[in-house]
Amino acid sequence: MPYYIGDVIRDENKLVARTPERFRDSGIEVLIRTPVERIDMKESAVQLAGGSTIDYDILAIGTGTIPILPGIPGQDLEGVFTLKRLNDAIRIKSYIDMKPVRSAAIIGAGFISMEMCENLRLRGIETTIINMGNLPVTRWDPIFSKRAQEELDRNGVITLTGTKTKSITRGNDGRLHLATTAGELAVDLLIIAIGVRPDARLAAEAGIPLGKTGAIQVDFSQKTPLENIYAVGDCCEVFNRVSMRWVHIPLGDIANKQGRVAGRNIGGAPILFPGIVAAQSFRLFDLEMAATGIDEREANQAGFHPVSTIVWGNAIAGAMPGNSPVGIKLIADRSTGKLLGAQAIGEAGAVSRVNTLSCALWAGLGLEEVAYLDLAYAPPFSPSWDPIHLAAQDLLKKL
Repeated sequence: MPYYIGDVIRDENKLVARTPERFRDSGIEVLIRTPVERIDMKESAVQLAGGSTIDYDILAIGTGTIPILPGIPGQDLEGVFTLKRLNDAIRIKSYIDMKPVRSAAIIGAGFISMEMCENLRLRGIETTIINMGNLPVTRWDPIFSKRAQEELDRNGVITLTGTKTKSITRGNDGRLHLATTAGELAVDLLIIAIGVRPDARLAAEAGIPLGKTGAIQVDFSQKTPLENIYAVGDCCEVFNRVSMRWVHIPLGDIANKQGRVAGRNIGGAPILFPGIVAAQSFRLFDLEMAATGIDEREANQAGFHPVSTIVWGNAIAGAMPGNSPVGIKLIADRSTGKLLGAQAIGEAGAVSRVNTLSCALWAGLGLEEVAYLDLAYAPPFSPSWDPIHLAAQDLLKKL
């Protein structure tokens, strides 16, 4: 959606996988703009806004997430947005197209904020990040986060670190005035991007069990502990194959897979969802950043004894024109040598290498195996000893 706001994707219809009309053509009734107010477990029915009800034999819940708001005065003013759904992106883009938006601020410094920075700058909008922490995208190692900060600086993004927003008001000039711990900031547009939480309110009110994360509890078939009730997508938990824990990771690709698994089970073609390794990536101007598995903090929580290394290598063969550095971080269990996580950053080759390492995590490979993985080699694509090999071999020395 940030790329729609930045005019990289110009047609919002291309962001819709299947329209209500296509569903109806397949014989599926679709009710849009129809809130569900309550799930009546005794009557096996859902109560809609307006008082009407729909009976069910099997119910699937896919209520998604809710943006987290800072709870400050003025967060509901015109020109203040969150970005979670396509309608949010349409509203933001329309606002930019219709108003004289010359400056914007983003509260938060996660990877959605990074994508928004790039796309606001593509529109020629002066952009400021307000970050309560000292570095952006803190899922990544501080060395990689510092490189991301340098990329923001290089592209003219202003960053206020260690800064909290206290209130938002509308000034006499018509602009949004943000009172922060670093002083006052006036902008034309504000996006709040400090995270999301599972929207499990309907489920909780109906007595459907929630997991430790606050998301709906499900099994590998996407069924909740209650008979004939399923949950899919960002509102429910998912099994992490590395930490061996049920977690909440709201990503669209995971939600798509869970929906298909639930649909097959409801339709009589049983299948289990095998879990995830938590792979994710984003682009920040000329940088690729990607991560998979778990980091040291999560590894400690899961009972591992993590050890890590960072290695810088060539994205392609060193003698080739256009070569650029790529950084690889690997995390392993000191006791067993099992690979636990990986991160990468670079102008090229970071995402593809993390995808390779995601497959290694999926297969439960150890460092000895990763160090000698048979990878396709040709000078335009990689060195003969890939940075993956180099990082694994370096980490083996620390076990």
